[in-house]
Amino acid sequence: MTTEHSRRNFLRGRLSEPKPPRMRPPGAQAGFASLCTHCGDCARACPEAIIVRHPSGEPVVDFSYGACTFCNACTEACEAGALKPAAPEDWPWRATIVTNCFALNGVFCRSCEDACEPRAIRFRLMTGGRSAPVLDQNQCTGCGECASTCPAGAIAFEMPRLAAEEKRA
Repeated sequence: MTTEHSRRNFLRGRLSEPKPPRMRPPGAQAGFASLCTHCGDCARACPEAIIVRHPSGEPVVDFSYGACTFCNACTEACEAGALKPAAPEDWPWRATIVTNCFALNGVFCRSCEDACEPRAIRFRLMTGGRSAPVLDQNQCTGCGECASTCPAGAIAFEMPRLAAEEKRA
């Protein structure tokens, strides 16, 4: 497993922190790594063109190209059985807002709120006429529409279940 080193983690006694897992296409089965043949059928079938080939050869989701509509075209194209039809609530990834967000740094921007159809991102007014984004992960579908429209690239994705397990450890 690859790691990222940081001064903060070093001072906390953690010499390295694992990188988050790759964002596999919706409907990825538990044995995806062994089932996937790296044929690229899922990427070719994706109408949004958000499934791309990772340097390792496996398909991954890249929201810089657009958002996922959960149409299941990728799962229908997968003859290997690595992908099975899935609903948005089955998708384990949820958005998070990172510190380089324009609004968090005093620049007016609400592109993520405008793009978020389930209204998972709202802005809370602060003193001085500024506002800060607040993300409700319970309403977030992880579709990536906010990430594809964010001019600062300030939307990241995590698996909340994994994050909760790491906090307990």
